[in-house]
Amino acid sequence: MRPLRPYAEPHITGVCLGLVLLACFALSGQGLGASGAFASVASGVVGAVSPETAGHSAYFQSYLQDGSPWTAWIVVEIIGVLIGAAASAALAGRTRLTYVGAVRPSGGKLCAGVAGGILMGIGAALARGCTSGLALSGGAMLSVAAWIFMLALFFAGFLAAPLVRRLWP
Repeated sequence: MRPLRPYAEPHITGVCLGLVLLACFALSGQGLGASGAFASVASGVVGAVSPETAGHSAYFQSYLQDGSPWTAWIVVEIIGVLIGAAASAALAGRTRLTYVGAVRPSGGKLCAGVAGGILMGIGAALARGCTSGLALSGGAMLSVAAWIFMLALFFAGFLAAPLVRRLWP
């Protein structure tokens, strides 16, 4: 087994992410995000399995009206993210399943992490967008709503941190 390579330097990675965002805007006219891909795929599945259900739902129709949801920009983007992540992990020798942290996670830590992920997913569905799309794309376009959201997100994180701190050593 190859030795693990160190993670990328975060400042350089941040600049690269900004360049990717700029390229996305310049080449496709679209920003970056993630949650819309899952809604597009779910709409495609419902449309394939039960066309009458999809035809009677305004929610599903909003994703199905512009052609195939499978070729939507955001679905292609997420496929590229998965391929890029797999390639990056392979190049860095980090392809095995592992937990990143100081100690092995307890059941409580895993449950808290899953619950937090579910809550973020529900919030993204209710907001019809995700934090990454709002923060990256909205922030890059200097959207006031995006900046207010990010400040509120960090403020809420600082308020919640003491409540969940006991789960981490």
